[in-house]
Amino acid sequence: MENEVHGIHEFFAGMPVPLAALFVAPFVLLLISIAVLPLLIPHFWEKNRNKAIVSFVFGLPVAVFFIFKDWNVLARTSLEYGAFIALLGALFIISGGIYIRGSFKDTPLINAVFLGIGAILSNVIGTTGASMLLIRPLIRANRDRHHKVHTVIFFIFIVSNCSGLLTPLGDPPLFLGFLKGVSFAWTFRLFWEFSFVVGALLVIYYFFDVYFFKKEPRHFREVVVREENILSERFGIEGRRNFFLLFSVIAVILLAGYVLYPVSGPAIFGESFGVVLSESFQIMALAVLAVLSYRCTPTHVHQRNHFNFHPIIEVAILFAGIFAAMIPALLILEAQGQGFGVDRSWQFFWLTGSLSSFLDNAPTYLTFTSLAKGVLGLTGEGLRILSEHPLGQQYLAAISCGAVLMGANTYIGNGPNFMVKAIAEHQKIKMPSFFGYMLWSAGILLPLFAVVTFLFF
Repeated sequence: MENEVHGIHEFFAGMPVPLAALFVAPFVLLLISIAVLPLLIPHFWEKNRNKAIVSFVFGLPVAVFFIFKDWNVLARTSLEYGAFIALLGALFIISGGIYIRGSFKDTPLINAVFLGIGAILSNVIGTTGASMLLIRPLIRANRDRHHKVHTVIFFIFIVSNCSGLLTPLGDPPLFLGFLKGVSFAWTFRLFWEFSFVVGALLVIYYFFDVYFFKKEPRHFREVVVREENILSERFGIEGRRNFFLLFSVIAVILLAGYVLYPVSGPAIFGESFGVVLSESFQIMALAVLAVLSYRCTPTHVHQRNHFNFHPIIEVAILFAGIFAAMIPALLILEAQGQGFGVDRSWQFFWLTGSLSSFLDNAPTYLTFTSLAKGVLGLTGEGLRILSEHPLGQQYLAAISCGAVLMGANTYIGNGPNFMVKAIAEHQKIKMPSFFGYMLWSAGILLPLFAVVTFLFF
């Protein structure tokens, strides 16, 4: 298998630009379709069946090519997709079985505090877990407000992405780094980057929300301000057993990556077997947890959460095409990356971040950490040697921040983004289009990331 991997890399390493563009075209066209079709033919795009057709049209040619060229690449990608959807699906179903009773006051300060709590929680149960658990209570608390789209957008910025920077549990790229030898505590050194970005976004959100709050009808604002209690009803949690299942998801991920992968995989049968064993276990275990949650959760809890499977089906359909179509783009990046002339921390930050905005940020992270090792002339398996090298630490910090922070730039930059969008739209919140969302991220995040570059890289 190792020879086949080198063979496919050599195939893409020597590929001329016009041919490379042809291989990347299905991925680019799929992204354009996701961005444009909801605007041009909205009724067509509402049905998951039609989304599946579009995803199939652009993903199938790439899949067929790799079936004949190197089926191992397609098999590995399919397994990664399965693990990705199993995690999203399990967290979506389990969090959908938890109803947090006690809607809080929807004032700018309380909303900002709620987002801050979500930022901390993201480093414990991951950005995906925190997003799935908290988005419904946030929407419910702001249900009477006319202007709430900005709140969901900042939720994606903060809870679904930027806050997952402090621990390997926060975001998939950091967890992969942990599996590759970066110590669990290494990411704690990103505290200042985390504090600056999340703190700045919370302040910016607060002033946005103050502005939009003042645009609400006068009688609504007077009622909210006069209300003495922070909670509009007595606080309580229904479906508490799902918290056990939620932490079981974390346990499965740690067991799969920290025990099964390094012990049963590379140490005995090789790295490829370790990946297969780890991700297969993860898929099966998460599926069991999801079924247990759905079967054991009372119907009235699902009803109160307005729970149905439409959002996760939509995400599964679209990302099936994305995972297939992006294979050539990732291989070209890995094979030709050293020709980019990247040797400065800020270059690693922006290049990793820019590609993580549209490609899966986990393999992008691994690609640029490999590039960083090559630039420094470091050899050997894993990333521990990079995390211990003086300049390598700077590169690794830049790559980590780029992969995590800039996943917020688009709806497809990180798994929770599209999930949050789908849940919000199911709750009758009219979210921006693909390009509409990018206008928000370009206006708010890109200037902030420029300051991050100046201060840290």
